Amino acid sequence: MFIDNLIEKIKKLDNPTVAGLDPKLEYIPSYILNKAFKEFGETELGAAKAILEFNKGLLDALLDVVPAVKPQLAYYEMYGIEGLKAMKETVSYAKTKGFEVILDAKRNDIGTTAEAYSTAFLGKTKIGSTEKSMFEGDALTVSPYFGIDGVQPFISDCEANGKGIFILVKTSNKSSGQLQDLKTEAGTTIYEVMGSYVNEWGKTTIGKYGYSSVGAVVGATYPEQCSKLREIMKTAYFLVPGYGAQGGGAKDVVPAFNKDGLGAIVNASRSIMCAYKSAKYSDKYCEEAYAEAARAEAFRMKDDINSAIK
Repeated sequence: MFIDNLIEKIKKLDNPTVAGLDPKLEYIPSYILNKAFKEFGETELGAAKAILEFNKGLLDALLDVVPAVKPQLAYYEMYGIEGLKAMKETVSYAKTKGFEVILDAKRNDIGTTAEAYSTAFLGKTKIGSTEKSMFEGDALTVSPYFGIDGVQPFISDCEANGKGIFILVKTSNKSSGQLQDLKTEAGTTIYEVMGSYVNEWGKTTIGKYGYSSVGAVVGATYPEQCSKLREIMKTAYFLVPGYGAQGGGAKDVVPAFNKDGLGAIVNASRSIMCAYKSAKYSDKYCEEAYAEAARAEAFRMKDDINSAIK
């Protein structure tokens, strides 16, 4: 079961964080990018090859530091088929290194379309007499806007295949309140209503540690709302974006955790991937040591969050 595997890796590494793999070409060291362009041209294939090499360096450096990685599909889809190939190869490589892989795609629809999305990311696609997992992820981010019609296919694949989902509840972006903070006639906010649904929807996937594989996305940039949601969603694991480059700090993520020190995994993307460019590390690490800088930042983040929650 996804949630049990994730918790065990968090415990083993004593690290409740996930590294986002959201590569833009400007994040990639020039020596990697120039080599790829020289061999494959300034094409989508050249971009994809550079991204894959960049990602592999990060994965090699982080494998004994962070329990999970989170590729954001948009950064791969923008390079078309070659970008998706790089994403698929990144996921496969991450799995060989022992990471849990959370695919950040925020998929949703209804009926057979929702089933198709779920099959692609959490299930197995039937081709003639064979079945094959297409993207090999362990979990997927899901939008709940269609209600249970759009979410149930994903829950069903979690139950059948031991996978996980993280449903958008209170996102980290500045304008999230335009919809999520609206109040119902009963006086509760939309994000609180959604939290109640997630708590209910997760009851069929409770693992041995008391947490569900149906989790929630709750941003670090809204600690007060996070605290409310922690009370509502007793068994949901929180995927917490917004730490680092988006402005959230260690103290902001504390409300996402339970007293057992579990209940949340905190994401950072740019602050890890681009650590070699930051003033904090640029004097010590050159471009060729980008992975070492990412490793140093991942350790710093681990210590920062652990000191806050413990």
